Amino acid sequence: MTVLTEVLEANQAYAAAFGEKGSLALPPARQFAILTCMDARLDPAQYAGLKEGDAHVIRNAGGRASDDAIRSLVISYKLLGTKEWFVIHHTDCGMEFFTNSVIGSLLANSLETAVLRSDGFTDIGEGPGSEEGKYIHWLTIENQTQSVVEDVQRIRRHPLVPSNIPIYGYLYDVRSGRLIEVPEATTAGVAR
Repeated sequence: MTVLTEVLEANQAYAAAFGEKGSLALPPARQFAILTCMDARLDPAQYAGLKEGDAHVIRNAGGRASDDAIRSLVISYKLLGTKEWFVIHHTDCGMEFFTNSVIGSLLANSLETAVLRSDGFTDIGEGPGSEEGKYIHWLTIENQTQSVVEDVQRIRRHPLVPSNIPIYGYLYDVRSGRLIEVPEATTAGVAR
C-alpha cells in the first residue's frame, strides 16, 4: 500500500488554491530559522505561529546540530538574512530509544525495518545487512536537556557561525504543546 495517490491529490487541491504564495520572497520574512526534529507529532508552523514564507525550518532525526544542519543554518544567515536561530528538541523523542551500537548492530543484521518492543528494538528482518551503520555517529540522545545544550554549543563554536546571531534552546513538550526554554542552552547561544 502506498500514499502516493493521496499525496498527489492533496497537492492538486493545494496548488488549485495557491494564489499569491507564488510571489513570496526567497528570504524568510520573519528572519529566523528553527532546527528541530522530523518527528511527525511536531508542527513548527503551529507551535511557532508560522505561515509560508516566515522562517526556515530545518528538520532531521532528533533536531541535532549535524554538519548538514549547521550548513543549512549558515546558508540561511549568509545568503538569506536570518538573524536568530532556535534549536528545538522534544520530549519522548525516538532518538532516546537506541544507541549508536544498537542501530549499528541492527543494520549489520538487516536493512529491513526493526520493531520497538518493551525491551528495545528487535530486528525482524533477514539479511543481508551492512556494516556501514557501525561507522556513523547517529547523534542519539541520552538526556534531552543536555542534547539541546550540546547542540547550541556546537553551533556557537562553529567557525562559520557569526557571534552576533542569538541561538535559543528549547524543548517542545509533546503532551502539552508548550515550548520550554533550556536556560543553559540559551545562555550558551547568547549573541556577542
